[in-house]
Amino acid sequence: MRATAVRPQGDWQPADTITLDYHHRHRRRIRLRTDGGADLLLDLAETTHLRDGDGLDCGDDGIVRVIAATEPLAEITGDPDLLVRLAWHLGNRHLDVAFRGTALLIRSDHVIEAMVTGLGGTITHSEAAFDPESGAYAHDHG
Repeated sequence: MRATAVRPQGDWQPADTITLDYHHRHRRRIRLRTDGGADLLLDLAETTHLRDGDGLDCGDDGIVRVIAATEPLAEITGDPDLLVRLAWHLGNRHLDVAFRGTALLIRSDHVIEAMVTGLGGTITHSEAAFDPESGAYAHDHG
């Protein structure tokens, strides 16, 4: 199968599913295997951030629904002033960050976590799908 377009979550019925972590959901071209065992070539015109529930349009082969895989995450908390400082440090390292209420969420990384705790932040570990902020210059379909 060859996916050349992305359909936002909608009323279509999937022919198959594919479970991908964040790294594999931000691509332009890559060879993958669906959850049903089919080979899939993701062949998009430009790099796209795939979100949970999006569909990969494979033409006559149907639509393959994207499922965001759970992965190890670090939830960073602290007082508001500290969170602003920590957000600056994370951005300065070009890390992907998601926002959950009054917490920052990053993919687990012991080096970054040591920096965060060294600056006074608190880390709580969890596993969930990671969907970071896309940024001011992103040209996302959703």
